[in-house]
Parts: sequence; structure tokens; C-alpha cells
Amino acid sequence: MNSKVIIPVILCGGSGSRLWPLSRKSLPKQFLSLNPENKKSLLQQTYQRVKNIKNCSGPIIICNEEHRFIVAEQMREIKIKPTAIILEPFGRNTCPAITLACLEAIKYSKDPFLLILSSDHIVQSEKKFQEVISKGTNYAEQGRIVTFGIIPKSPQTGFGYIESEYPFKENSLDGHNIIRFIEKPDLKTAKKFIKDRKFVWNSGIFLFQPSVILKEIQKFNPEIIKCCKKSLSNKEIDLDFTRINQEEFSKCPNLSIDFSIMEKTDLGTVLPLDAGWDDIGSWESLWQISKKDSKGNVFQGNVIGEKTENCYLRSENRLIVGLGIKDLITIETRDAILVADKQKSQDVKDIVSLLKKSNIPEGLTHKKVYRPWGNYLSLVEDSKWQVKLISVNPGEKLSLQRHKFRAEHWVVVEGVAKVEIDKKVLILEDNQSTFIPVGAKHRLSNCGKEILNIIEVQSGTYLGEDDIERFEDNYGRLNS
Repeated sequence: MNSKVIIPVILCGGSGSRLWPLSRKSLPKQFLSLNPENKKSLLQQTYQRVKNIKNCSGPIIICNEEHRFIVAEQMREIKIKPTAIILEPFGRNTCPAITLACLEAIKYSKDPFLLILSSDHIVQSEKKFQEVISKGTNYAEQGRIVTFGIIPKSPQTGFGYIESEYPFKENSLDGHNIIRFIEKPDLKTAKKFIKDRKFVWNSGIFLFQPSVILKEIQKFNPEIIKCCKKSLSNKEIDLDFTRINQEEFSKCPNLSIDFSIMEKTDLGTVLPLDAGWDDIGSWESLWQISKKDSKGNVFQGNVIGEKTENCYLRSENRLIVGLGIKDLITIETRDAILVADKQKSQDVKDIVSLLKKSNIPEGLTHKKVYRPWGNYLSLVEDSKWQVKLISVNPGEKLSLQRHKFRAEHWVVVEGVAKVEIDKKVLILEDNQSTFIPVGAKHRLSNCGKEILNIIEVQSGTYLGEDDIERFEDNYGRLNS
């Protein structure tokens, strides 16, 4: 095992639309716990499975700006301080994201190993995973660009494939040169591939030294290097986040690392990975890897099933009763219910596109919205009023703000609240309340040691979240 530092780079973009309605643009699947036996989110699990590899440092995380506080909070929950959290103003695919990570990484360590990971994968055997990553450092040390191919278990058409120079031997971790990458094949081709041990699924996991990959990017796509360097030279440090320059990044080519580099380079090496990997690309794939009852069912949450076979039924709130059904996916959330043929679960993304095109908000956002201080949940609403449950973490506070169009009535249902209204300060406990008139400067703080829950009743001519004028904020949101 090499002594060089390994910096995990976790790519945290993506909307996870195939797992709608649980996963949405406002809270994609990488921030969710999908396995009842592991309460950590997929992002948290991604780092936890590599943290015990020798010389592994804190991660560099690349995420969308709107998810920055979710990322920071989930890392805080597992007591990890990231090396950097780089905010993309918009996605430009994996090659620019990896380039940004390389340029940042060399500031923290002299040509370390970078381990590129997606934030939404599941790996059932962490021990095997760590073994093959450790083996991969030997090839990366020799200047190779290492990727990891999943040993196929079935003729999947939802994955890309990699062809290696030689067939992989059973129980061997030896790597081979890459011959070619193949886009998602048809079923006939996929059946042919799984009979030949030279073909593996493309996991999207990479290991290399920054100096090596940057040289290849400069050779094949120099514009990406140029744009990323300019984006970082004009960056802003905002709390724990690195904000790259939006104007410069907008000029960056939108290219994947596979298309832009791996299909062109002569330095590619693929190692076999057989560790129970899955990218959770659909509800059917989640059903496949989940623990089932004797009739092939997966029930999660408030669910009862009778005369039901091979179904995935998941309730987040209300009771689901399945009677005499087979091969169905049923997902219940507070504001949407999906019922689908299990074989059609890949098509959920098309439904999300339709909802977005029709301006139906449930396609993109949840009723529960996360903020750096906690979260709020819309309980009921109308055109001129709405009711929310606001949860504030211990020691946190909302911004000092005012509204032009709405008044608010706060009722404490749990915890201790400090309330500032203009120049007046109140301490409120359970069952106590106060009123905030239209135009009053106000702030809510949790001065207790437990989560503060309040019921907020809003009333006014306009109730949008953009009716907030901030004067002070602990999270740097005065201009956002």
C-alpha cells in the first residue's frame, strides 16, 4: 500500500428523478436514506466506506449551490470536516467537476491520489471495496488512470460497459488495459457481453494522480482546463464553501470524463470490482437489492400487504394497503403517490419531465424544505394563508428579516424560542405565542438544547419565499 494521501472526491450533483416522488430536485436521492438497515444518507455512506482506507483524508465535495447546506449538515452529522466543498452554479458534467477537484487538491497535498466517487451508489461489502481501491493505488502510482469495472450478474441495458484487454480471472484483483467504452447496449448485445469475462459494467469510479489526469485533459480538452482555472482564480470563500466564478464556468464545455478523456487516453486501466455495487437507478433496482419477504415483497413504513407478490411498497406517512397485487411499485409521500409497473420504473424520469413541463411543483420540490438552521414543512395552504411547521436546530437562528406582504403568528409547540420583533425580545416556551405584523423586523432563535418546533400561520396578499428582506444572517444569504 502506498503512503501517498488519498483524497476522496465526491460528485454530488444529479436530481435522481428515477426515484421520484421520494427523490426530487430539492432533495435528490444522494441525501436520502433508502435502506431501512442503514439510517445514513447515500452521501454519508459514500464517505464512510472509504474513511478507513490508509491515508484517506477529508473529502472534496462538488455539489449544486442549492444543496450546499444539506451537504455541510450531513458531513457535520458524521463528524467529518471536508477538505473543500466546491459549489457549481450549474452542472457541466463530470470532466469539469473533476478538473476543479484536481486544481483544488494540489493546493492541499503534493500530487495525491484522487478517488472519484458518485454520491448515490450502494456497496454491500465495504471490505472488498477497500481492498480493490488499495490495489488500484499501485497502478495509479505508475501513472495510470484507474477505473473499476463491476462484474456483471445479469445482461443489464441500463449500464455502460468497459472492454478490457484480457479476461478477468475469478478472485483476482489484477487490472488490465482498457480497450474501449461501450454506451448502454441493447439486450442482445448485453447478453453477449456477460458471456465474455473481458466485459464489465462501468461504475464511474476513478483513481489517479492529478498531474496525470490534468495532462490528459490539457491534451484532449484544453478549454476545460482554461475555464476551470479562471473559475477558481475568481472564486469566493463563503463560510465552508468555495464559490467558483459563474461567468467563467458558463463557458466550460459540458463533457463527461468518459467521453472527453477515457475513450481517448492510452493510460486507462480497469480493475474488477465485485463488492455488491449498485447505482440505484430505479425503484426496481432498489427492490432487487433489498431484503424481501417469502413472497418477494419489500414493505417499508406504514404498509400492510395481503395476497401480494414481488412488490415494493413504501409509505412515508399514510397507510398503504396492498391486496391481490403483483409486480407493483407504490411510493407514498406527503404530497404525491406513485403507482407503477415494476418493469416500467425506469420511465419514472419521463413522468418527472412531464410534471416539470406542466409547471406542477410536486415534480421538483418537497413540502419539506431544508435550511441551514433546520427545516420547514408546509402543512396546509391557500391563496392568502398557509400553515408551516418550523424546526430549528439547537443554537441556530433564522436571519433578521421582514416581509412586505404577509404577517405571521408563531406558536411554540416544543422547545424554547428567542423571538426578536423590532426592538422587543421575547422568550417563549411550549404553548406560548406571538404575532409579527407586516413590515416588522423579526428573528427566531433556538436558545434551548433540543430542537425547537413552532407552528407558523402566515396571512397576506403574497406568501412566496422571495418575500424576505434580510438584514443579518449567519449563513451569508443576504444576497441570495
